[in-house]
Amino acid sequence: MNAPPGYCRLILSAAPIIAANCAVPLLGLADTAIIGHYAGVADLGAVALGSLIFSFVYWAFGFLRMTTTGFVSQSWDDALADSVVAVVARALVIALAIATTILLTQSLISWLAFTAFTASDGVEALAHAYFDIRVWGAPATLLTYVCFGVLIGAGRTAALLWLQLLLNGLNILLDFIFAAHFQMGVAGIALGTVVAEYVTVAVALVYLAGMLRKRPMSVTLDLRWARTVLLAPAPLLALVQANGNVMVRTVMLLLAFGWFTNISAGFGDAVLAANHVLLQFIAFSAFFLDGFAFVTESFVGRASGQGNMKLARQVSWRCFWLAAITALLLALGLALGGASAIRLLTDLPTVVEQTSTSLHWAVMYIACSFAAFHLDGVFIGATATKGMRNAAVVATAVFFVLAALLSRSHGNDGLWVAFVVFVIARAVCLAVLLGRDGLKKLS
Repeated sequence: MNAPPGYCRLILSAAPIIAANCAVPLLGLADTAIIGHYAGVADLGAVALGSLIFSFVYWAFGFLRMTTTGFVSQSWDDALADSVVAVVARALVIALAIATTILLTQSLISWLAFTAFTASDGVEALAHAYFDIRVWGAPATLLTYVCFGVLIGAGRTAALLWLQLLLNGLNILLDFIFAAHFQMGVAGIALGTVVAEYVTVAVALVYLAGMLRKRPMSVTLDLRWARTVLLAPAPLLALVQANGNVMVRTVMLLLAFGWFTNISAGFGDAVLAANHVLLQFIAFSAFFLDGFAFVTESFVGRASGQGNMKLARQVSWRCFWLAAITALLLALGLALGGASAIRLLTDLPTVVEQTSTSLHWAVMYIACSFAAFHLDGVFIGATATKGMRNAAVVATAVFFVLAALLSRSHGNDGLWVAFVVFVIARAVCLAVLLGRDGLKKLS
């Protein structure tokens, strides 16, 4: 890659990622519909609780996708595939190690999760059954993160879309077969998900093996290679440190969103429900902004891997403007169509009224959020994970302080001010680091 990709190419690269992201919530809707029609209220609550637990567990390990993208993109244009294969192998080993730890400590994880989330006895019993089956999908889930990271780093976003469609489509089919046809209920939903995950990761690994075999290598993948290259201390330590930094960053974001929800609950059920609806709009906007952030990771990583910082900056700015325009269009769409969108999600009068009152804050958040998404992509591409970690820590600390102060004096409006400042603070911290150190020093 010697010249910056054009805007059309960047858009075409982002489109499959956006489509893949948008396919994810369809699975949740399908699970809800299947359980809602073929089981009871307790079953529906159990699937919701069980899914929430695994969302928290797996989101914490999202670094497997992000750091893999960064390291693969930087090595992808090498004449030989040696470094790419080594990066992928190390990431797969770490994913398997984490998955094994999850399986070995599943009783502890279950106890912690069900202590933190309270539910009725009936829901909790069914949620335990869901957990006991779904947890065995941990190896497939984490290996899939690595596979998706490789595909994004290599710019194979169309393959990413097809794998996501395979995962979700097969999951929906198996959920219907197990939960509805065989009347397995919650256990059927969990089993369908696990089987779909293993089939998808098997297909993904075969695809990656074929993709890498097409490129020449100067070494033989044997035990000597494993000892001297795969387990070489320096690159392995770099990967572990990068993963640790991104994990801290992710935990900080989880704490911020958790703190936002916790304070919302203190304002009453209507405010809590309204803020939840508004967060759904923000999550929807993230599907689009993530698409351009992932493309930024891939192209900036490839440019920085070549040592071409001028090209990396050019790519970064082009992705920046595309993300900015996308965020403004999403915010404008919500501002103009917010009333209709709210009524699609709820018809409860008090919730509709409260959501409409606070809608402008979600519009503002979406309009301002693109910079944080974009700069995350730049830092991941440059594998500058320490900066991402520090920016998240600072922004979360700022949010905690502002939320505590402003929510007391200005209620829910004060909480939203703090939340908007939070996403701006992340972007400002990242921009300061980028401006101070530049891409070359970051990478």
